[in-house]
Amino acid sequence: MPPTAPDYSRHFTPGNAFRDEDGDLGTLSVAAGGTLWLPSGRLVACDPMAYLGLEEGVPPFHDQVSPGRYRLEAALVTWTPADGPPQASPYRDLAAVRLVITEAPTVSWEPALSGARRVGGLGPDRLQGYGVDAGLGAFHDAAAGPGFADREATRELLRAPFLADGYRHPGPYVITGRGGHQAAVFRSGWGDGVYPTWTGRDEDGGVTCFLTDFFVVPTEAGAAA
Repeated sequence: MPPTAPDYSRHFTPGNAFRDEDGDLGTLSVAAGGTLWLPSGRLVACDPMAYLGLEEGVPPFHDQVSPGRYRLEAALVTWTPADGPPQASPYRDLAAVRLVITEAPTVSWEPALSGARRVGGLGPDRLQGYGVDAGLGAFHDAAAGPGFADREATRELLRAPFLADGYRHPGPYVITGRGGHQAAVFRSGWGDGVYPTWTGRDEDGGVTCFLTDFFVVPTEAGAAA
């Protein structure tokens, strides 16, 4: 039996709040992140510093959607210290990012898998995700690789929006490479680790979204992060 997804409606409901282990209050908000072009409809999630632009990159997820442009949404956590007033310019962490495929309600979730991985082969406590070693994650189309083949130029593209913002906003930011190919890049929650992506489905089994969880929000309501 595959692992069970958290209730992600909590992440994407503005005003929802929780406390971490130190008693700091995290309050959720939702921010638009632009649109991402998927010319082939095959989505990849990866550490872009390690894999974006490589000829043999990360394989796309099994679920393919219609080619097009799809909107991005970020679930952000703003922190209020337990022992002080809110900061004048609060720092925000990215709790989750999703690529919205349709506006139909999501009624179920399953792990978004790629390559030889299959849902039936997962144990109840075994999440599959992508590793992050540079503090960044990304979504991009499987056909986007040639647009980012210049690795040094790509690294500069990946850094540029965060440098311009003084690292105040975790993204997503949509960057564009050669041929108009795009990647959505975002900071990976609290940093390096392995992060799962989930496929949301409607009542007919169609894909509603792809969502990466960065483990900032506790799995259960009332639990500490």
